[in-house]
Amino acid sequence: MTKPEKLPPNQFDHFYKGGSRIGALRHGPGGPMRPEEWIGSTTTRFGEATQGLSHLENGQLLIEAIIQSPLEWLGPEHLSAFGTSTELLVKLLDPDQRLPVHFHPNKKFAKTHLALDHGKTEAWIILEAPPGTGVGLGFKEKMSKSSVQSMVDNKDSKGLLGSLRKFEVSAGDGVLVPAGTPHAIDAGIFLLELQEPTDLSALLEWEGFAVDGLKDGHLGLGFDLVLDALALDPLPDHWVKELITHDRFTTTSNQSVFTHSADPYFRADYLTGTGEKVEAGFSILLVLEGTGSITFEKSDSLSVTRGDALVIPWQSGAWTLHQSQGIVCRPPLPLDAVTAL
Repeated sequence: MTKPEKLPPNQFDHFYKGGSRIGALRHGPGGPMRPEEWIGSTTTRFGEATQGLSHLENGQLLIEAIIQSPLEWLGPEHLSAFGTSTELLVKLLDPDQRLPVHFHPNKKFAKTHLALDHGKTEAWIILEAPPGTGVGLGFKEKMSKSSVQSMVDNKDSKGLLGSLRKFEVSAGDGVLVPAGTPHAIDAGIFLLELQEPTDLSALLEWEGFAVDGLKDGHLGLGFDLVLDALALDPLPDHWVKELITHDRFTTTSNQSVFTHSADPYFRADYLTGTGEKVEAGFSILLVLEGTGSITFEKSDSLSVTRGDALVIPWQSGAWTLHQSQGIVCRPPLPLDAVTAL
């Protein structure tokens, strides 16, 4: 029977260091080279057949369960608009080293050059951030493709990092990263990421990372082509205000983490555990604090505690988190998704 389930940990090796805080939170393997966990994932790593996919408690792949019972998992409106795609990939990121400057193509580029239905707009919810740390987001000034290509060719990590606009972040902040935007994340920042369901990253630098950027940094397209997906203009100040939110954990009622600019891609709400109802629909919940329970309109209640990650099907109906705090991640509503780029 399709029902809410707690998800086993889903960490695996990556090209950068980290993962100990994921292991501590999720009772999983931890680091030192497992800095990501993919939660409720129906997406594979780029070029892989199964790595990245989440399993249910009985060992079945979540994607297989959804394909077997799509209506029960996703609901009629979602299924009519998106088919069996969940439209969502959720990750924990725990980098012990700075993430390299990189970017992701948008939906149009991915469709044209990679025959994929999604690009990779993403967003971060900051769980922990050492004082003074931050993220790089967009170029400081207008760049040319040739100048970026030159820095890539010369392995100019310092120049590429210095070309980004820096924003300090704290726990409870949200950062929306539109596809095409160059970005980097400081070491020590622990975050929950929502994104379109692909694994598409183009690296602009890779010194000190366990990856061959010349071979694997351009999605198999070559840098000359993949750089056409890079946004060369800086983000306007009025747009930055739409992309970055603050203090989303300091609230006594459920609150959206991002502005409406994220709605075409995904939704995330901070839940306070004070009895407010979440409407029916495919959801991924990460419990951040407390020990409590979840009650469902059409499923048995579940006890939950800090570190639990759950996948919740549409069939379970509306639900309420009690005496715990967490973040619920959901796909876009069909009407909102039509504006996704």
